[in-house]
Amino acid sequence: MSSPQESEILTRVGPGTAMGELMRQYWLPAAASRELVAGASPMRLMLLGEKLIAFRDAGGRVGVMDHRCPHRCASLFYGRNEEGGLRCVYHGWKFDVDGNCLEMPNVPPEYDYRDKVKAKSYQATERNGLIWVYMGPRAEPPALPALEPALLPANEMMTFLCQRECNWLQGLEGDIDTSHFSFLHAGTINADDIPAGNMARHALVNRAPNLTVAKTEWGTMYGARRISDGRIYWRFAPFAFPFWTMPPEGDFDRHLIVRAWVPMDDTHTMFVHLSWKGNTPRPRELRNGQVPAGFSMGMEFLPNTTDWYGRWRLAQNQSNDYRIDREVQRTRSFTGIEGIHVQDQAITESMGEIVDHSHEHLGHSDMMVIQTRRRLVQAALDLKERGVVPPGVDDPELYLQVHAGDFLIDEEKDFLDAYRTQPRTSVDREGRVHPPNSWDSADKLAAAAK
Repeated sequence: MSSPQESEILTRVGPGTAMGELMRQYWLPAAASRELVAGASPMRLMLLGEKLIAFRDAGGRVGVMDHRCPHRCASLFYGRNEEGGLRCVYHGWKFDVDGNCLEMPNVPPEYDYRDKVKAKSYQATERNGLIWVYMGPRAEPPALPALEPALLPANEMMTFLCQRECNWLQGLEGDIDTSHFSFLHAGTINADDIPAGNMARHALVNRAPNLTVAKTEWGTMYGARRISDGRIYWRFAPFAFPFWTMPPEGDFDRHLIVRAWVPMDDTHTMFVHLSWKGNTPRPRELRNGQVPAGFSMGMEFLPNTTDWYGRWRLAQNQSNDYRIDREVQRTRSFTGIEGIHVQDQAITESMGEIVDHSHEHLGHSDMMVIQTRRRLVQAALDLKERGVVPPGVDDPELYLQVHAGDFLIDEEKDFLDAYRTQPRTSVDREGRVHPPNSWDSADKLAAAAK
């Protein structure tokens, strides 16, 4: 288990905290572009424990700033989105997307001091349907991370967001825990119930995989190995700094997916999913042609509200026990909860707003969780104590090496050899998709693992 000191580092993300300062080194996917309309009302935005407002001016530019007007701290959420900027309704002061004060209409001209006042603002940019925010100390921010799914054109990308009412870390750790699939999602399904050509069956032949975990330049990565039908079944999934995951449920050669677990504050997380529309969907039907109970992929959302936590909330939530059906649980599904994502959400939120790590008993199945926590703590302390820039900030191309998925092979291979020699679809910086091929830079990839 993590020590109390380590848990504090891992879970606290506000200004001045070790993990919060690490997070601020990176661009954060903060909202969907469609959430902000030119000239429309500003939106409350909670990021890393800071209350911000986001708006799109009449010219289409996005602004993200402290919600407090620097004059008398009235909330700019109530501001008027006018030509060229946002006007505070208290005294009429107007600010552009960079926080520059444009007008002080309640101050006589001879006493005007707009050049000495600036609203606290953060740099924002857009790429392929997402708004990204940089909250770090650099005047010139780093480049956006070269995560392949995030490079795809918007018309080739599937994007959705979902708020989770718990600490970011416990949400993320569900994505790097490979053995839970065989229970939480498929606990009542037998391997023989799944058609032979469906790769999902191999995770049920043996529900206790052998794990190998490696520290990499981008973060950590695991390989889960099983023997199935006389062949070797591998599931690979990485963690990439500061909060990126790629789940392994998909054919390695065509699986382009990445998810961000963006801390809103210590007890709320915004989950951002990006995937390629060309991914081959994994069939969900059993041999009898039926879809197992609980295996739906869609989510039902509550209407958005304007409060700090009013965006992308599930209709199945803690207040209604995620609509658990005990009869279905007894007879048809392991959880009685409908929806793969909802099942994950129910379990991670059930741990509490911030899980108490002192109650854990971690073992072999938790090796990836253990190593990822260590990697995060060390990186946060290296930044705080020695000013070491965390992984990926100054080398965004590093993320092009990161991939996930599952596959079968006939011969034993080293964990990293199996990973780097398996063909895979790739995306270049211009968003062009390249068909499955072997890794272009196997030597570099091998060097990345430590």
